[in-house]
Amino acid sequence: MLELFPEGFEEVEGGDGVELVAYTDAGGEERLWHVFGGARGEDVAADWRERWKEFHRPVRIGNLWIGASWHEPPRDAIPVVIEPGRAFGTGGHPTTQLCIELLREEDPCSIVDLGCGSGVLAIVAAKLGFEPVVALDSDESAVAATISNASANGVIIDARRANILRDELPETELAVANITHMALHALGPRLRSKRLVSSGYLPTDPAECGSFRHVRRLARDGWAADLYEAA
Repeated sequence: MLELFPEGFEEVEGGDGVELVAYTDAGGEERLWHVFGGARGEDVAADWRERWKEFHRPVRIGNLWIGASWHEPPRDAIPVVIEPGRAFGTGGHPTTQLCIELLREEDPCSIVDLGCGSGVLAIVAAKLGFEPVVALDSDESAVAATISNASANGVIIDARRANILRDELPETELAVANITHMALHALGPRLRSKRLVSSGYLPTDPAECGSFRHVRRLARDGWAADLYEAA
């Protein structure tokens, strides 16, 4: 769906599964037929180009406010403005929120965001006083989104394209990784950080991560996040 509709699509949860909805024309509907072997088309209201914004709601995590540019942040919060796009991470997903909760408990230090997506976690870290902040992702679109979002938020982030499972990782006090459990398991032995905040997996997944010692786990809405320190 991302390849067919890079401008975005909608996920609608139903009783028997998830429906993927693309706001498109007859040509887009034909592409859906060719790729998926079937599609259902319906006419939509003329303002559909603006209606997608309704699905991006701001979130409040302690003194942090995370939202899109068309929302007005409250005056008593530290604003983090993230433009929704192809890169993962707008602050709305439980895994992102759990990582932020654990980051807020850490003293500011050097940090690397492994698999940075839109850069939301790296930007939050910079807003909380962490420095230097390095953000790595293998997707060029993610690196570009991180650079753009960092600029919009007035923070300095060293965003680079890198394969976190193959390339050498920077040496930092703290690492944050919102990735799959399989990727985290492969990443653990390669880390050069003293502490790690991770998420992107289920509460039923084991807490082991290479030679790191497990400190604590948070869980919410079927997702888990963990804090580790080097053994």
